[in-house]
Amino acid sequence: MTDKHRVPLVLISGLSPSAGRHVAEKFRADRGTAVVHHDLRNVAAGIVHRRLQFGPRDQLVTLELDHGCVSCTLRHDLLPLLRKLSATPGVRRIVVRLDEAMEPERVCWELHHVLVGDRPVVEDVDVRAVLATVDLATWLADATGDDTLEERGLRGAPDDERTLAQLALAQVEFADVLVLAGSPPDAWTAAKTGAVLERVAPSAPLLELSAVDDLTLLDAVPAHARRGVPADPHDALVHGEPPLHPDCGVSVLTFTAQRPFHPERLHDAIDLLLDGVVRTRGRAWVASQPDVAFWLESAGGGLGIGHAGPWLDSPDGPAWDEVSPERRTLASLRWDPVWGDRAQELVIVTHQADPEEIEHALRSALLTDAELAEGRQAWARYPDPFGQWHSEPCEDTEPDPGRFDVNTNSGKDDTP
Repeated sequence: MTDKHRVPLVLISGLSPSAGRHVAEKFRADRGTAVVHHDLRNVAAGIVHRRLQFGPRDQLVTLELDHGCVSCTLRHDLLPLLRKLSATPGVRRIVVRLDEAMEPERVCWELHHVLVGDRPVVEDVDVRAVLATVDLATWLADATGDDTLEERGLRGAPDDERTLAQLALAQVEFADVLVLAGSPPDAWTAAKTGAVLERVAPSAPLLELSAVDDLTLLDAVPAHARRGVPADPHDALVHGEPPLHPDCGVSVLTFTAQRPFHPERLHDAIDLLLDGVVRTRGRAWVASQPDVAFWLESAGGGLGIGHAGPWLDSPDGPAWDEVSPERRTLASLRWDPVWGDRAQELVIVTHQADPEEIEHALRSALLTDAELAEGRQAWARYPDPFGQWHSEPCEDTEPDPGRFDVNTNSGKDDTP
């Protein structure tokens, strides 16, 4: 497979539909560019509106899906359409303007792993850039708030329980370039938004929407950009090097330890990650389930907990040659003769919370020396609130165990 046989593909994500349209129009100025957009506002009813623009062609189609969700839209329409467009004469580039409810990493995972016919679509298209638009007037409030997608009318499926903050952070973290649109309400919001973006997406250049065209946007993509390659949950937790000094009250806390969490004390400590915290991402080692790496992720008032697969040192862990070079390097640097590659590693971006208070709570949740000496048989008897998926804050409702055993790259539920 070589790039000359693949059509360049650009993905545009973001919560602002007007900004996304503006960026797509800049690419469409090249007559060899086909632009695709799926409108998911009626996806819960099994209805999706797809618009395809190519040259003079401007086609709006209503799709009826058996199961209304983002994954259905991708697998039943977008992926086959991308393959078809890649073989269409005159199409030199494809631009996909994602619906506001869509996370670009999930789309890219499907491009790489879902077979359409006998091969994945990434063999027909070459992701040259993932762009995310940021509306400076509203993004900070959205990324630090508690509103759900349902409250904003943006659900990607009938059971989509994500918060707006989870979506806003996922979009900018996976982007190669951030396109700034709109005007912040005041200088403080502008400065604080910049401080947050520098810490959650440190490798992504920031460009003003009013000052760019398609060539400028593509030229801005860094050499080390992901370009649509999904992240491994055992890779580095931040793509790039965020500033470590506080700015506008925004701080980065990196929490590491080589002893397990007590499950109940960790459950209690998690509450601090849901108030005054912009973002938490990382792997956790929980004493009651020592062979599974937990994935812990928070954004605003939303929380996701899942499994990131076994540790390398686990009995059913992957072989060293089956994992990425980066994971092998990280594991080698911290390998313990007793615990192997098991470790705590969380990156927490705060904007109102006290990082020292969070650090203290997480340290207090680790096993004490006496508990550590009791060994694994004693740990297995600890009450474990993470044995099944639960909502945060906890509710007196029956848990859905299917929500916990997560196998996606983002470590979250398979809901897109």
